[in-house]
Amino acid sequence: MSQDSNSTKQRTYAPSQEFASQANATADLYTQAEEQGEEFWANQARDLLSWSTPFNSVLDWSNPPFAKWFEDGKLNAAYNAVDRHVEAGNGDRVALHFEGEPGDSKSYTYSELKDEVSKAANAMESLGVSKGDRVAVYMPMIAEAVITMLACARIGAIHSVVFGGFSADALRSRIDDGEAKLVVTADGSYRRGKPTQLKPAVDEALSKGGKSVKHVLVVKRNGSDVPFENGRDVWWHEALEAASTEHTPSEQGAEDPLFILYTSGTTGKPKGILHTTGGYLTQAAYTHKNVFDLKPETDVYWCTADVGWVTGHTYIAYGPLLNGATQVIYEGTPDSPHRGRFWEIVQKYGVTILYTSPTAIRTMMKWGEEIPAEFDLSSLRLLGTVGEAINPEAWTWFRKYIGAEKCPIVDTWWQTETGAIMISPLPGVTETKPGSAQIPLPGIAVDVVDDAGTSLPNETDGFLVVRKPWPSMLRTIWGDDDRFVNTYWAQFGDKYFAGDGAKRDADGDVWILGRVDDVMNVSGHRLSTPEIESALVSHPSVAEAAVVGAADETTGQAVFAFVILSDHATTEARDETELSEEIRAHVGKEISPIAKPKKVLIVPELPKTRSGKIMRRLLKDVAEDRPVGDVSTLADQTVMQQIVDSLGTK
Repeated sequence: MSQDSNSTKQRTYAPSQEFASQANATADLYTQAEEQGEEFWANQARDLLSWSTPFNSVLDWSNPPFAKWFEDGKLNAAYNAVDRHVEAGNGDRVALHFEGEPGDSKSYTYSELKDEVSKAANAMESLGVSKGDRVAVYMPMIAEAVITMLACARIGAIHSVVFGGFSADALRSRIDDGEAKLVVTADGSYRRGKPTQLKPAVDEALSKGGKSVKHVLVVKRNGSDVPFENGRDVWWHEALEAASTEHTPSEQGAEDPLFILYTSGTTGKPKGILHTTGGYLTQAAYTHKNVFDLKPETDVYWCTADVGWVTGHTYIAYGPLLNGATQVIYEGTPDSPHRGRFWEIVQKYGVTILYTSPTAIRTMMKWGEEIPAEFDLSSLRLLGTVGEAINPEAWTWFRKYIGAEKCPIVDTWWQTETGAIMISPLPGVTETKPGSAQIPLPGIAVDVVDDAGTSLPNETDGFLVVRKPWPSMLRTIWGDDDRFVNTYWAQFGDKYFAGDGAKRDADGDVWILGRVDDVMNVSGHRLSTPEIESALVSHPSVAEAAVVGAADETTGQAVFAFVILSDHATTEARDETELSEEIRAHVGKEISPIAKPKKVLIVPELPKTRSGKIMRRLLKDVAEDRPVGDVSTLADQTVMQQIVDSLGTK
């Protein structure tokens, strides 16, 4: 990295006095959490949520690793997200600003959202859905996706959202594993200006499995002509037109299941992460309020994630609504119909808080700062990143060109399994450090340990673990307690192992080194994927980079780098072999000669999921010269062929 955790002198950014004086979180939150222990979380649960039956039990950890939080309390997630804001006199506040890819838009106040969620809940009950039933949700990023999730929660049904970019087979396996009774989908969506279809994938999935499914509820989004099976398929608009806006939320136990979410990229049987109600909602509300410094009366919040991922659950469907926020949800991509689309939306709605991915930021860096400069971004007051470690160069660009060098940046680390943010700066408190997730939030206990589970000193690479239970932790893997124990707890016994490598720098700040299988071992040296990628993108000719470790007879593993050139580099008449060697040497200079990639391969694109994650396993297939694996989760399934073709011509 040009500016990494080993830097002797790295710039930090203190919060402005003005921001700090009005921030939700103060430094004494850490002291409170330390002194109060479990009671700290009990106070958050009481302050941030409404309970129909108050809890007395806080944490039951008598049978680790199976935690129970607030077990004797009762509440309803949809009531907490919607109804209580209406009852408090905030029914006229906008809850959701929906922005469609073609430019259509619709806003829902909390009162209107309550009516829609109630109608959807009544419609689902009329189709035979009741407490404990599973509902598969296979939707584009439209308001009805959030409404569906909340309607499930209102009934006590368990939603299982499947990312709309997944294949019919991936959908079928998730429907079958959860034995879903209902599937909610749409005829289709829009993708870069063209209508797409979703319903046919549901039909294909159900033709191969899905025997548990009784009905398919279909939102008419783009008017695609899709097959319809009488008796099974029901139009959303017809079902809701016939439904009442009156619906009493069911009372749920704090440990009743709220949702299953399948982790992406798993092999074999899908791994359904189970989250329950009380603890999950507590940490969702707590982190959203403090990490994003939410002021519900004045803020307009926008998380650019898809509801198919956990970020879209915790920081779209639940956290913001629990806190009474006004938020934007967007159906499309950052580059359609033009590359300024994100900034146009920020300007249109006066977005104040923006939470997005490092991949999106690096893509926009590649396009150039001239594009955001065309829009009024002065409403922004806080920026956040999620999904992977952000390299310092992208962090600094984000702060300068999007945040006008005044917005604090919260670089957040968490997972599907953790349910909510675990490590992040607290805006108004933390001096931020580009590239570091920094320190665990108040109430969270993380550590960096060696193979034996022993705490490591600063500036030593190790494994990231969580030492104490936390409210939003996964409770198990759906239907497979043994797999839950073996996957997350077997390696270190009493500690949850996140699967990520990490180290603390000289100041004790945490740097995420990526998945342990992304930490390459080259001649006995542990090399971090994000660190090498940061060095690559700090070269002026490189816009984006992805690194994989490929088997090597001499060194065990060798570093293969795939890079996309910046716009100005592609217009220069440079010999690609010469440029590749120059980039290799640059990495050696930035980190050490041992980190120099064996090969730097210049490619037209990188394989990404629709949420922006780079699918490194596919690049590893190329590096190890074997047939490319399943590309069904990619946003553009032709990318791998483009890469193979481009390398074949060189």
